[in-house]
Amino acid sequence: MHPDVTLDGRILRIVFNRPEKKNCFDRAAWLALRDAFVRARSDDDVSVVVLSGAGKDFSAGVDLNDFSGDPNEKPPFEQMMDELCALDKPLVAAATGVAIGFGATALFHADVVYVGSSLRMRLPFVSLGLVPEAASSYLLQTMIGSRRAAELFYTAEWINAERALETGIATRVYPDNELETGALAKAKEIAQWPMRSLRATKRCLKTAHAAGVTAAREAEMEGMKQQAGSPENVEAIMAFLNRRG
Repeated sequence: MHPDVTLDGRILRIVFNRPEKKNCFDRAAWLALRDAFVRARSDDDVSVVVLSGAGKDFSAGVDLNDFSGDPNEKPPFEQMMDELCALDKPLVAAATGVAIGFGATALFHADVVYVGSSLRMRLPFVSLGLVPEAASSYLLQTMIGSRRAAELFYTAEWINAERALETGIATRVYPDNELETGALAKAKEIAQWPMRSLRATKRCLKTAHAAGVTAAREAEMEGMKQQAGSPENVEAIMAFLNRRG
């Protein structure tokens, strides 16, 4: 899956485009998303970035059938995360259907999050014998409070659109068939303002959290090194693949 990346006026649209697999990510897709964020930051014609998913779902996260990678290079996921964290322009997310793993944690990096009424969001990490990713262990606490965040991580329970709105994960809920129109209208409203002002405001919003995001990413990467490939992780993934198969 390579995300579709198109410029619509001053809005860079990044659409996860693997609907037959619920827009899950393999190695090539992480690198393509990395490149899309690089373009968003470097292109002076881009004022706002909008993330969405093709078909009925936002993203089911990592493709558990894809374990390819070069041990001598920085993991593609972390390369992508470097660029997502460096993004200095407003990021709007429009998510409907399934949002699991990175499909959920990506939303925590968005400045504004609109969801469709069919949203089914989940942070499955403990159920897979892993730890959180993408600085979500820090960002979710800042949004909804430490105890609410802990409950969602520890239980790996499903979060619907109503709960996402009530907790503050989502900014607004739309009927699914109105989500794209609503998100793009708001993105255009944002994109009309001076680029330097938007960038400076984004910098102000992110500065207070920069140290926390960095610390969380480091702790999460260390936790992943310890847990990935552990007996409980392998057992959980095999059980998942067997159930799906």
